[in-house]
Amino acid sequence: MMKTLLPFLVLPFLCGSCFVSRDRVNEPLPAAVVTELEPGVATADDVLDALGAPADVVQLGRRSAWLYLFNQTKSAAFSVLVVTLVNTDTRSDRVWVFFDEAGLLTHVGGSFEGATAAYTMPWDAAE
Repeated sequence: MMKTLLPFLVLPFLCGSCFVSRDRVNEPLPAAVVTELEPGVATADDVLDALGAPADVVQLGRRSAWLYLFNQTKSAAFSVLVVTLVNTDTRSDRVWVFFDEAGLLTHVGGSFEGATAAYTMPWDAAE
């Protein structure tokens, strides 16, 4: 009986396995919408209408800054026996908008890298 069960007990440890996963926080930020926000013209209400609620609000005296975030992480892994190799790539969209004391947009700055996160196996060369 033991000889019959032995291959079934050992087989899972000899086989390799792979997995991929994706984790997203918030929705991607629309670059086209952000570029339409014109400093000196757009108001806080315009930004709320265009981008929704910010992830963070920072008070700068009587002025304020709002942060919008989108994060995406993609992971790929390979396991064999007791060794697991994992590669994780996290990329973000970040937009900061700054307002004066009257709620008028003064500055906009951002980066849009969230969509470039990639699944790569651990042995693939880094970009």
